[in-house]
Amino acid sequence: MAVTHLTRDDFRTKIYDFERNPGSWKFEGDKPVLVDFYASWCGPCKMLAPIIEELGEEYAGRVDIYKVDVDEQQELAALFGVRSIPTLLFIPRDGKPQLAQGAMPRAELRRLIDQLLLGGK
Repeated sequence: MAVTHLTRDDFRTKIYDFERNPGSWKFEGDKPVLVDFYASWCGPCKMLAPIIEELGEEYAGRVDIYKVDVDEQQELAALFGVRSIPTLLFIPRDGKPQLAQGAMPRAELRRLIDQLLLGGK
């Protein structure tokens, strides 16, 4: 699966319907998710983009990887308190989402995906 760009409505159907469940987290997906909050003008985001694309291919079928442009989807960025970019949101199938900020090397991202999303597999 290639990395998919999310809109507000996509986010509500694929990850979390924040309008229907405003006070409680209810994951809508069937696989763990990594969301990259980015902006097209952000230098570190541009450096991270090819790594995110590679990981999308590597983890295809096991982890859904999405991108959210914070300039176009300000409501989604605000929902998770994204204040700097890039910000990565790790969403396991069970449990609460976790945020990580800043561009990371590929090895660190793989470690976090394996640990947080795939349970160390």
